[in-house]
Amino acid sequence: MLVLLEFPIHPQPAMATPRMPVPPDPSSGPQTTSQNDAPARLGQVVQTIAHAAEKANRDPAGVTLVAISKTHGSEKIEPVLAAGQRVFGENRVQEAQAKWPNLKDQFSGTELHLVGPLQSNKVRDAIELFDVIETVDRPKLAATLEKEIARTGHSPRCYVQVNTGNEPQKAGVAPENADAFIGLCRDTHGLNIEGLMCIPPAGEEPSLHFALLKKIADRNNLNVVSMGMSGDFEIAVQFGATHVRVGTAIFGART
Repeated sequence: MLVLLEFPIHPQPAMATPRMPVPPDPSSGPQTTSQNDAPARLGQVVQTIAHAAEKANRDPAGVTLVAISKTHGSEKIEPVLAAGQRVFGENRVQEAQAKWPNLKDQFSGTELHLVGPLQSNKVRDAIELFDVIETVDRPKLAATLEKEIARTGHSPRCYVQVNTGNEPQKAGVAPENADAFIGLCRDTHGLNIEGLMCIPPAGEEPSLHFALLKKIADRNNLNVVSMGMSGDFEIAVQFGATHVRVGTAIFGART
């Protein structure tokens, strides 16, 4: 059982992040929210993040929007890139390989996050394409990342995924093992562990899990916490999220 630990939410320092999209000008009239108008929905999400940050006495620049584009083709992603969004997330290595090399060539400064489980046999391909791997969760994967980083010279930033709900069907290290695993990744395998990531259990109060993840990050001197999705990213911002992963609210229903 999780226990919500009360602690003050302090303003987070502004981080150097890729350019955020410019929200639409409200004076230009009502914004359309049709299924194909992802740029308008993107602008609404950016505004919501800014409002949530200001409510928590935080600088909105300290929150990076990761637009989750899994299952969506290049024809839906390109307008979002053209609107200024530069940080995206994908679940599967093979799917990302089919669409992102060309997109990254067309739009400079694009940063790609792997937000789905990473199989050890896909590590070589993953570190060639992804700038950030958010789902480091087991010793075998950490060892394989170390090996392939040394072989290729590519060194993605890494987040440790924490299974804050101890759900048996979900990836992630158990909260009680997180400190030891972070130490293993850093000290034994030399990984660039930049932060933590979590996916709260469906149907549970997400703030409990966001508070727990932030507490683990703080005691391990990690400044990045990736938490919050389309249904709860406002709460995540109030609990100190530096990255929110939003897909459906931008791209619509998955195909």
